[in-house]
Amino acid sequence: MPDLLWDDAKDFFDPDLMGTLPDVSVAGTSVEDWQAVFDLVRAKGWTWEYSVGGVPGPLPPATEVLSRPADAETADLRVWPVPEVLAIFRPMSADEIDFDVDLRELQGQAGADTLCGLLRAIGRRLGKPVAMAAEGDYGNPVLGFDPVADRVVLLADPPLS
Repeated sequence: MPDLLWDDAKDFFDPDLMGTLPDVSVAGTSVEDWQAVFDLVRAKGWTWEYSVGGVPGPLPPATEVLSRPADAETADLRVWPVPEVLAIFRPMSADEIDFDVDLRELQGQAGADTLCGLLRAIGRRLGKPVAMAAEGDYGNPVLGFDPVADRVVLLADPPLS
């Protein structure tokens, strides 16, 4: 059985309600957690591209990525857990892992299953909650991976239609 049923969660996949790029994050992280995510991407065999200032290059260790000067070009780790679905990680701080997904790529039960698989893989690897909130509404997560339940759960009631 899937973690989330589309009919129960579809409002949280609506770009008009949530914004196209909802905020996904893991709080209370460390450089070691970032390295665990880098290692997970490789271990899962997901397609990825690391770039700094838009210039692709090899993925360095997390210690190197996170020790860059504050005014350095933006670093992005683009990950495709499945073809046609992109997650963009922005390693700016060791304290939090944050990334974007495009809800337009995550429609229907297959999209919900793909997102749940990504959140579950990251949450299990780190042993931490992974939360998704509407774009710009960072403090109010609507769904996420719960490490105690070992699955993705709704964290808010869908809006009344």
